[in-house]
Amino acid sequence: MTSTTETLPRGLGICTTIPDIFYLPELVFGGLVWILVACTLVLPYNPQGWVMFVSVFCFTMTFIWMCMFAFGVHRNSGGWATADLAYHGIAAFFYLSASVALAKVTLDKKDGDIFYYRLDISAVVFSYVATLLYFIHTIFSAMRWKSF
Repeated sequence: MTSTTETLPRGLGICTTIPDIFYLPELVFGGLVWILVACTLVLPYNPQGWVMFVSVFCFTMTFIWMCMFAFGVHRNSGGWATADLAYHGIAAFFYLSASVALAKVTLDKKDGDIFYYRLDISAVVFSYVATLLYFIHTIFSAMRWKSF
């Protein structure tokens, strides 16, 4: 595996380069956050709404972004490396803010139904894992962007 390349990967190449190999784990953990939060019944709704927005937005955009790289839409432009860095940086920031809000709501509701509390704990853990994956992807995207 290579960590930086002179060209942006396309096709199955996104499965062999370090920054792009994180697409699938980001989708898996982001999807788990989405599913677990959708299964819970927590008040207040406002933080949960933000968590749902972040998880659905990042899941959708990451899938679209991965498809664009897989189909070679970028044509090895340095602007795509910049956009990749910007998107993953924003996604990491969004997930961090959603993770903190979700953890706060979960801690406040620890005396409620144990089933929903366990779902919320799982959602918090997966949310922080997704945050870490997006952050690592951002770092490696910055390294690739710097090589352009």
